[in-house]
Amino acid sequence: MKFNALVSALAVSAIALTSGAAFADVLDDVKAAGVLKVGVKADYKPYGYRDPSGAIVGIEPDLAKDVADKLGVKVEYVPVVSSNRMQFLEQGKVDLMIATMTDKPDRRKVVNIVDPNYYSSGTNVLSSKKAALKEWTDLKGKPVCGIQGAFYNKKTGQEFGANIVAFKGTAEAYSALQQGSCVAFVYDDSAIVAKTKDPEFADYEMPLKTIDDAPWGLAVQLGEDNFKAMMSDMIKGWHKSGRILELETKWGVENTPFAKAMHEKYK
Repeated sequence: MKFNALVSALAVSAIALTSGAAFADVLDDVKAAGVLKVGVKADYKPYGYRDPSGAIVGIEPDLAKDVADKLGVKVEYVPVVSSNRMQFLEQGKVDLMIATMTDKPDRRKVVNIVDPNYYSSGTNVLSSKKAALKEWTDLKGKPVCGIQGAFYNKKTGQEFGANIVAFKGTAEAYSALQQGSCVAFVYDDSAIVAKTKDPEFADYEMPLKTIDDAPWGLAVQLGEDNFKAMMSDMIKGWHKSGRILELETKWGVENTPFAKAMHEKYK
């Protein structure tokens, strides 16, 4: 029994050492392969989406390209969604994840979220200017479009009395809003700001004060402390130089309070 226990202990140690080596070698592997695989959104304009040619473009793909350029390698964009982005990173399908992910304590147990945060967003609504909404309480008793599973649906309904009409995707929600089925669409303010730039939504606005502002975190694998340190320096550099502000302007987003505040902090 003692011999078997010793063998088992040695086996576990070997696995741990192998895993540690794998984590430690990611940057070396990226440089050796000449490619950095980055998980980004492909359906969240303008942060990550497909252009008419099918190429993935946007604010976050541009940030990913910055990282690849620093490492002297090419960038490969791997499309992810909210339900699989952390799993892709855990499984090594991507080396880095920059995919509109809200920074939450439970997520830090699964992936290595880098400080400082690179972006932030909150909850707001998109509504017709004719609706003349001024306060969140103006939604009481009115139908409000939402996305199934979104955490802000509950608050909008319980605290402000809205009647949430939930849809599977944004396309259906936007369509319902335009058809008058909802007085507003409760969603992420960063996406709403971009939507108000769309000519089809020229008569719509984001009229309320943003609530529940939450930072976004980009991430590397757990154990990747060297990569994490490098990314921390890069994020500070982006804020210091105004790179985030520059990309917001490039992609048609009004400079956000978070981006402006972080630029002032690090410049």
